This record gives sequence, C-alpha cells and structure tokens, in this order.
Amino acid sequence: MNVLAIDTATYVMGVALMRDGEPLGEIVTHQKKNHSIRLMPAIQTLFKETEMSPEDLDRIVVSQGPGSYTGVRIGVTTAKTLAWALNIPIVGVSSMAMLAGNGRYFNGLISPFFDARRGQVFTGLYQNQGDSLKEIETDRITMHHDWLHFIKERDESILFLSPDMDKHADDIHQILGEQAVFASPIHCLPRPFELALAGMALPVEENTHAFSPRYHRLAEAEAKWLEANKEK
Repeated sequence: MNVLAIDTATYVMGVALMRDGEPLGEIVTHQKKNHSIRLMPAIQTLFKETEMSPEDLDRIVVSQGPGSYTGVRIGVTTAKTLAWALNIPIVGVSSMAMLAGNGRYFNGLISPFFDARRGQVFTGLYQNQGDSLKEIETDRITMHHDWLHFIKERDESILFLSPDMDKHADDIHQILGEQAVFASPIHCLPRPFELALAGMALPVEENTHAFSPRYHRLAEAEAKWLEANKEK
C-alpha cells in the first residue's frame, strides 16, 4: 500500500510517504510559519526526492484533530482536495493517537497533549497492547490541572508527550511527581510516519466530501457569536 500522510495540527508540519507499507521519506519541521504556504511545496519535494508520483498513491492519511483550528483545517482541506483529484480514499487519524504512537513501547499509560490556551489542553490516554495502542480515555479538551488529578488516580507510570511540554512540565511534575515520565524532545514531536502507520490499519472514509475535522471545540469566532446571540 502506498500512502501519503499529512499533519498540520500544530506548529509541527509533517508529511511522509510509505511505499508498499515501508517508510520511504519524511519531512518534519517545528517552526511558527504558515502551513498554507509551506505544505504543498513540502509534498512536492517529498515526491521528487523519493521518485514517486501522486498517481502511485493508494490512500491519503491526515491528522484529523484535535489541534490548532486553522492548522487542522489546512491539513484536512489539502488531503481532501488531493484525494478527490486522484480519486483515492482518505483516512483520518486522531492527532492524539498519532502522537501517542511515539511512546508505543512504553510500559504504562501514555498521555499526549497539545496546549489549548487558558490552562486547557487537547489530550487523551492510551496504552500499548501488543503491536497496537488502545485508547483508554477518549480525546478531549480539558483543564490540564483537572486532567492531571484525574489520571493520577490510576496509580500507574504515565508518559507525557507534547511539542508544548515547556508550558506544562512544572504542573505535571508538581501533581504527579515520580509517577510522571517525560519523553525526550524528539519524541514529543508528532511524526507523520506514525500517522501513516495508523492510517493503514483504519477503514477509509466512504464519502470524501463529507470528511471533516474533529476540533473538539468551537472556533473562537463561533464561540463569541453564540455567546452574543444566546438569547435569540
């Protein structure tokens, strides 16, 4: 199976190609730059360097969220456009499941997260089971303090992975102490190869046009509009 994987759910931008189920090429950057400008050139570069063409693809896999509202939308829109143009299926993978894949060999619980501002995070809870990851707690947006106290009750070692670790490390250490394990900076970045691997095992979306992001919250403009019009 030949797969193109696309991730733009955070400041990390990643694209990867798998040929016959084997890793072929990957581009990952962690910079505060506009994904809408850089994503297609990265995809084109990857095809050129790996000597593949879009017509070789069997499916496109994209990080479906949660994450940055704009970032997720850019990735999903690009993936849908390519899937429609090439007449191939699209598969969405949880951004949390993708990041949790970096800790697949950890003997304990895995808590990936992205900062969601105002003390909130996008997160979930996973655990390695054989060759796959099991979702223990579904993806959500929550106050991080509340989440940390909630998972502390499980009384197991918990691996934390996040590109936003610097914003939350002190709280994690204060609440969980030695129960918390911090992944290395390299493993805290989402990897599109993990995205591709997860997407190969999932069923394809039957209707490409109906495929949509999973934001887990309203955009700020939507929230403000609903607040201003809640009496109507």
